[in-house]
Amino acid sequence: MEIASSDQGLLAREISERLGIERQTTYHLLHTLLHLRVLSRDEQRRYLIGLNVGFLSAAFQRQFSAPDYLRPIVHALSEATGETCYAVGWWQEEIVTLAVVRGVNAVATAEVPHGQYLDAHARAAGKLLLALAPLSRSYEYLQRHPLKKRTSRTITVKAILEKEFRFIQANRFAIDNEEFLDDVSCLAVPLEGGHSPYAIALSAPADRLHAQQEKYLDLARRVARGG
Repeated sequence: MEIASSDQGLLAREISERLGIERQTTYHLLHTLLHLRVLSRDEQRRYLIGLNVGFLSAAFQRQFSAPDYLRPIVHALSEATGETCYAVGWWQEEIVTLAVVRGVNAVATAEVPHGQYLDAHARAAGKLLLALAPLSRSYEYLQRHPLKKRTSRTITVKAILEKEFRFIQANRFAIDNEEFLDDVSCLAVPLEGGHSPYAIALSAPADRLHAQQEKYLDLARRVARGG
């Protein structure tokens, strides 16, 4: 992850410091990954992503994908609204992004990466899935994932988050009011009335989502019902 997120690769010393592991252990791991061609090394002895990561990425896309019926739902919502839309669901006790359709509106939001879904407590679909999950599942997830503060609006007090969950349970939708990213808001509705482990979400600039919230919510609910 550290190497993948760097622009020009990292030295072994930098990797050791970022991961907080001993230099000798770092060298051993790097040597193994070089041999597997998961990593490569340039003339400045910086470690970079290797060729075999491409094969791993392709396998990831094949094996870690949405059920067939989810993608048309996401497409339908994106076409109806022009916004970036995605499906999110439970996978091996984590909340993950399963399908993404990029919006076509003039001002779009940032990319939503496939698979990764950080800080679910600060996101519409994440809050919705946590609110509608069995209490033990939601509790265990939040035990593993502390309530990290993403913006000034992020809910980081458990009692306030539980109040938000009660609203979601009663109204069957969730809103992220610039809680994950400044100037970006999201809306999410469950599939199958919350009996499915999946939700569909819409992401838009905060001003536009607030202005269109009732319309977008109605469209999302209709698409989720297959209407």
